[in-house]
Amino acid sequence: MSAVITKALTRSYPRKRSDPEPFVALDHVDLRIEDNEVHGLLGPNGAGKTTLCRILSTVLRPTSGTARVFGHDVDIEPAEVRKLVGVVFGGERGLYGRLTARQNLRFWAALYGLHGFALRARVGELLERTGMADRADERVDKMSRGMKQRLHIARGMVADPPLLVFDEPTAGLDPVSVRDFRTLVSELREDGHTVILATHDMAEAEALCDRVTFVDRGRLIATESTAGVRDLVAQVHAVVARRVPAAVAAGLRDIPGVRTVEPATDESIRVLTDSEATARAVLGRLLAAGVSELNTPAPTLTDVYLSLIEDQGMTVR
Repeated sequence: MSAVITKALTRSYPRKRSDPEPFVALDHVDLRIEDNEVHGLLGPNGAGKTTLCRILSTVLRPTSGTARVFGHDVDIEPAEVRKLVGVVFGGERGLYGRLTARQNLRFWAALYGLHGFALRARVGELLERTGMADRADERVDKMSRGMKQRLHIARGMVADPPLLVFDEPTAGLDPVSVRDFRTLVSELREDGHTVILATHDMAEAEALCDRVTFVDRGRLIATESTAGVRDLVAQVHAVVARRVPAAVAAGLRDIPGVRTVEPATDESIRVLTDSEATARAVLGRLLAAGVSELNTPAPTLTDVYLSLIEDQGMTVR
């Protein structure tokens, strides 16, 4: 049985009275996520990732279409779905600041029906697993954002659900904590869990996911396996150049096969092309204009994403 199946899943919101057209956060989404898979939802903020996660965890109801979690319809059987899903949205909500980390987890464990030795054992295990054992008796309102995010992750795992939904789970975490989170996700997959990872961090998706779905403006652009993403990467060629006059940079967009010309860091631009021949044409144009600080780095998952949305005629907001 697939962990998640959505068909024509749509969620819209009314706008102001002066605008009769609703805002469509999800637009007829068809998605299948297999059991025991780490599946990435990749896209910029506002792409629709969080809306999809909230529907799958029964926080939101769909406007139309269907979503099933291990065969249970999120709209018809929300109570059954909640037993199967652990969700980590982050932020301040869902934690009680005047309680300690241990007390928070005990409270949530009790809500899931644990008590006595089983409750204490589960809380202790989660504190160890998320690296919070040394801070277990500290009040949450005294914790850093990173420690609160660790506690959110522990809370989402309290009931040991078969499906875990992580929405931007490493926001606010330091590099060591990010490494620990990646190890945790690998362990969860080994234990048989299905993980949905909604993120705009392409490196995180590359490191963790079996498959990724690219999302923009509520629509799914493409779903690819790790091997499929490597094939997509091979089709993208990047050129990075520093100190390019604005008129020269604008002119690069007229070269056939140039997909995007985006500002990067250190007064540089990043040009994505559809072939090695086009990349050579870009280099030739830049050299002819007197630009000498050039390189052709390996493309990233971010480059693939930008190329895909360009092919779909979309724009990153």
